[in-house]
Amino acid sequence: METIITPPRELWDALTARNIPADDPEVTRTVERIVEDVRSRGDEALREYAMRFDGAEPGSIEISEEEMDRGIAAVPPAVAAAIDAAARNIEAFHRAQLPRPVEVETAPGVKCLQRAVPISRVGLYIPGGRAPLFSTVLMLAIPARLAGCREVVMCTPASGTNPISPEILYAARTAGVHHIYKVGGAQAIAAMAFGTATIGRVDKIFGPGNRFVTKAKQLVSAVTAIDMPAGPSEVMIMADGSACPAFVAADMLSQAEHGPDSQAIALCDSMDLAAKIASE
Repeated sequence: METIITPPRELWDALTARNIPADDPEVTRTVERIVEDVRSRGDEALREYAMRFDGAEPGSIEISEEEMDRGIAAVPPAVAAAIDAAARNIEAFHRAQLPRPVEVETAPGVKCLQRAVPISRVGLYIPGGRAPLFSTVLMLAIPARLAGCREVVMCTPASGTNPISPEILYAARTAGVHHIYKVGGAQAIAAMAFGTATIGRVDKIFGPGNRFVTKAKQLVSAVTAIDMPAGPSEVMIMADGSACPAFVAADMLSQAEHGPDSQAIALCDSMDLAAKIASE
């Protein structure tokens, strides 16, 4: 962490500038090619991109029950307990948000009704390269289950040297994900948007990703709904002497883990607290 002490006012804008890279035309061209290739060639293209980008042929594109059981068994008990606790908290929060029907008789015999209807098939993208974002699995799949979505599918990258994180698999089973596919990057977004022989087309895509994933979501949004172009992540925490350094550090890390273009800032009123946060 870099420590900046009482910077002059003229530096504030530069220090807090959003870390948004310029739109790279080469990224756009690359993603356009990938999306069109997956749209036209389906599973065959997915296998080729797995070899090119992940260094391993995925075998079965969908995770089998045996693979799920083997991965889940590798999760340390303390981590499993933490995931279970997080799932309970997330479910309690989102259950409280479930919309209630509104029915109003605006005139004799004239009734107006507002009713929330769940999306039928949703696709979740879970990054798995630099850090296994199993918290994202919980925060996307649990609301989908509570909403009553008929089918929840998930794509996350895997390779021979970097298989899908056991924690991601555990979180997916805990949250109620129906199908998990070993596909990452822009090709995963294209597969969920257009469908392949293995991956059915979804009605809406959710989840963060790098600039290739984000660009793919923007490109397919003409045919499939998306949540939003996510990232880069940023957080600023204002902490005084009553703050717990470990909590401040955890909040910063929760955004910094998304990638090297993330930005995490702690604004505090003592060097002692700054040093403790950096240590944590």
